[in-house]
Amino acid sequence: MREQQGDRGQEPDRDQRGLLRIGLAEVYNPSMQPTLYPGDQLVVRYGAPVRPGDVVVLRHPFRQDLLIVKRAVERREGGWWVKGDNPYVENDSREFGVVPDELMVARAWVRLRPLRSAGRGGQRSMAGLVSWAVSAVRPVGSRSWRRLRSAPAVRSASRRLRAR
Repeated sequence: MREQQGDRGQEPDRDQRGLLRIGLAEVYNPSMQPTLYPGDQLVVRYGAPVRPGDVVVLRHPFRQDLLIVKRAVERREGGWWVKGDNPYVENDSREFGVVPDELMVARAWVRLRPLRSAGRGGQRSMAGLVSWAVSAVRPVGSRSWRRLRSAPAVRSASRRLRAR
């Protein structure tokens, strides 16, 4: 699904008219938590160049009809090493190895977090709406990954309790 550059040397993420090729992708599983949660939507740029730390949409190497969302960790011989942000879910390069460039479909640009239902009455407080509005739209990219990697490791409460 990789695009060839046109005769004029256009960027691969632009079509013949020079328009950006963007789309929407929905997250369905917890492999990218805490960055992305099931139900989050991603605005993606098709054919955009991938850099280490980028959140990408790719075809699963063993089931190419399945699109998955992972983080491009590093370039290796033969393609990209990709991992989910959730260390407990191993549906990534630890399971299927290096992902060839031709299976990389798009790079995530922005995360859209949906407004969750407010319960029986369907009403939300003003503070709840403001909190959602502040966190609903966030860029996803290598900068957020660097912050995530540099943050101290979070241990589960049960692990802390057992250590005492």
